Amino acid sequence: MAVGVSPGRRLPQLFLGLVLYGTSMAMQIEAALGLAPWDVLHEALHERTGLSFGTVTAITSVGVLLCWVPLRQRPGVGTVANVVVISLAVDAALALLPTPSAVVTRLAFLIGGVLLNGFATAAYIGARLGPGPRDGLMTGLSTRTGVSIRWVRTGIELTVLATGWLLGGTVGLGTALYALAIGPLAQAFLPLVSWRPRAGA
Repeated sequence: MAVGVSPGRRLPQLFLGLVLYGTSMAMQIEAALGLAPWDVLHEALHERTGLSFGTVTAITSVGVLLCWVPLRQRPGVGTVANVVVISLAVDAALALLPTPSAVVTRLAFLIGGVLLNGFATAAYIGARLGPGPRDGLMTGLSTRTGVSIRWVRTGIELTVLATGWLLGGTVGLGTALYALAIGPLAQAFLPLVSWRPRAGA
C-alpha cells in the first residue's frame, strides 16, 4: 500500500522538492559529464549571456509560461514556486558545492544528481500544487493536439537538446543517463510522496 502524504505536508514538500531539484541540477553541472536536455540549453545561454545559471533558468521558465497562454493552461502556486525556488536553489548549490576533478567523484556527482532529481521531481509533482512550466507545456500541447504525452515530451526535449548543443551546451554520458533514468525514477518515487484527497472530500 502506498504511503502518500497528508494535506498539511503539501506546501513544505513542494518547496523541499524544488530545492532538491535545483541542488540536483548543480550536482550534474559540477560533474561536467553531460546535462539534462533543458540544462544543456540553460548552460549554453549562461555561457553566452554571462547571466547566472539560475537566472537563465528563471528567464527560460517565464518564456515557457508565455507559451501556456494559447494553450489555456492555468498556473498554480507550484508553478510560480518552480520558477523562483529552482533558480535560487541551483545558484546557491553551485556556490556551495565543490568542483570535482577525479573521474570517480564526477561520476558520483552525476549519478547522485540524477537519483536526487528523480526524487525531487516526484516530490514537487506529488504535492499537486500546480505543474512546473515545462510540465504544463507538455500536457497543454498534448491536450490541444491529441498527441500522446510521451511523444510530445520527446519532441520538446529533442528540440531543446539540439538547440542547446548547437549553442555550445554540454552533451555527454549524463545526458543519456538522465534521459533513460528520470522517468522510471520519478515513477518509482511518486507513490511514496503523492498527495491523495480523502474519499468524499
